[in-house]
Amino acid sequence: MRYLFFLFTLLYLQTNAQKQTYLFSYFTDNGQDGLHLASSKDGLKWETLKGGKSFLTPTAGDDKLMRDPCIIFGADGLFHMVWTCSWKEHQIGYAYSKDLINWSQQQTLPVMAHEAEAKNCWAPELVYDAANKNYIIYWATTIPGRHSQVATSETEKDFNHRIYCTTTSDFKTFSPTKLFFNPEFSVIDATILSKDGTSYMFLKNENSNPPEKNIRITKAQSVAGPYPTKVSEPITGKYWAEGPTALQIGKYVYVYFDQYTEDKYGAIRSKDMIDWEDVSDKISFPKGLRHGTAFKVSRKISNQLNQIK
Repeated sequence: MRYLFFLFTLLYLQTNAQKQTYLFSYFTDNGQDGLHLASSKDGLKWETLKGGKSFLTPTAGDDKLMRDPCIIFGADGLFHMVWTCSWKEHQIGYAYSKDLINWSQQQTLPVMAHEAEAKNCWAPELVYDAANKNYIIYWATTIPGRHSQVATSETEKDFNHRIYCTTTSDFKTFSPTKLFFNPEFSVIDATILSKDGTSYMFLKNENSNPPEKNIRITKAQSVAGPYPTKVSEPITGKYWAEGPTALQIGKYVYVYFDQYTEDKYGAIRSKDMIDWEDVSDKISFPKGLRHGTAFKVSRKISNQLNQIK
């Protein structure tokens, strides 16, 4: 009986694993041509879908960009996406889809419209907060003179980012924007992964003098925080990294990131969220891939996407 139970369990796990695959949403160049998708069965080898062509052309915002696309599968059975629609506007882009092929009309969410001095809304991300039954949308913004100053280089002296957020249950009404994460350094590109009852925020220390440009971690007992502003030491190496995205694959958590000064992607992984192994030499991504999000989808969705030429 034990042997039969073991075989049944193994078959169940294998079958369940085969029912999902992994996708990576990303942009190329400056984001003018829109949403790109890549797929993977193991989180290591990523291949373009639709022959590398865009799945969605940007129409939202004045600049018509679709940078840093973040997609999650929501509690309502829809895929929700937010993105950077401009370098300088006070808003972000938003759209939803049932299948990642047919998309709703694109909208702009004026998340920083109330802050006349705000310089940007960069790299928005989404996470579902099951405890509060809503979605948290969070992004990086600089408001001159608002936060403690950091030593910056001449080229970045006008930027001192913090992470802001709003919440929504239906993407029609939104809570007032508030400060979400306020460390004593310039911070961008936050992303959240929940594991075993703990929520981990991966983020980029953007300080430029001396340059940090690395990925750190802070953690909280709730996806909504608060997240301690005392963060980990860098979990990435002696290179500049940004745009982290985290994905649980089996016993590992993978964190992918853009080594943007070297025009390539890197990755690290960990079993315990403490010790990180660099696996950049084990991964392959489509050429030109830039800042995106890794997420799981059903095999049905994956098969439908693979049929698009």
